[in-house]
Amino acid sequence: MKQITSVSCPTCNKDVIWNKESKWRPFCSERCKLIDLGEWASESHRIPGQELPSPMEPDDDKH
Repeated sequence: MKQITSVSCPTCNKDVIWNKESKWRPFCSERCKLIDLGEWASESHRIPGQELPSPMEPDDDKH
């Protein structure tokens, strides 16, 4: 018997079955996928690390 793998949608925590038919996995829907993308684009979600200088600021290491 094949075991069913499921994960929680990162946006709404709804259970998502992990298989080829789950088009938006790990999200439960396109809506949840777009909400997550918007949070990354607005920088609500960030990966911890050292802040990089903006492209408009001079690079002090080159002087």
